Amino acid sequence: MSTLVFVAAEPRELAGVLRHSKNLCRLPWPVDFARQGVVAGKRSILVANGPGPALAARAVDVAVRSGEAGVLISTGFCGGLDPGLREGDIVVATEVMDLESGAAYRAVTPRTTRRYSRGRVLSQDRVAWTAGEKRRLRDQGGDVVEMEAAAVARQASRLGLPFACVRIVSDAAGEGLPVDLNSLRAGDGRFSRFRVLMAAVKSPVRVLPGLLRLQRRGRRIALVLGDFLAACEF
Repeated sequence: MSTLVFVAAEPRELAGVLRHSKNLCRLPWPVDFARQGVVAGKRSILVANGPGPALAARAVDVAVRSGEAGVLISTGFCGGLDPGLREGDIVVATEVMDLESGAAYRAVTPRTTRRYSRGRVLSQDRVAWTAGEKRRLRDQGGDVVEMEAAAVARQASRLGLPFACVRIVSDAAGEGLPVDLNSLRAGDGRFSRFRVLMAAVKSPVRVLPGLLRLQRRGRRIALVLGDFLAACEF
């Protein structure tokens, strides 16, 4: 049986899939988060190792070494570039474009009766946190932007494995984030809890409410994403 490998940046992005998982067990892998279970009758691995291509590629390497990887699925939150997309909309990639290398990767489309949009995913090693940056990325032909899909797609291409990318819009095209999240990343690329705390302390009126709002939104849309993924056949 082909094993589905769901790769996200943060465990919270997988919360909805975990809700649909049976026979869950923790995997002692050298990544931030790894679980094995059954999702919609399919043996599945759920792994998260932080934001950005380097950490995502490492997560895939670890999963592949287990000898069970069948379909690699990049999933999690994304920023909207298409003005027609709204918070909570599901986007299934037709193509993922690596903005650093210029490489483009085709993605398979899962079978589902659920509603979704198809689109071109731009992948870069930074958070697009202003509406202005999103407009510039839209001019490059993207519908959404995120940080890990190109790395997962590259690994899938190298290994000859099917690749899919299913994302949910966390912030719309015209919406900026309360703080430059890129400044909150540590040297290894992960978000630093200390830096997040300091940003909130320095600007409690503007930044703290915005971060709490993003946290609440993340919990809500992660469940929507999980419901969608559990209804897909890859």
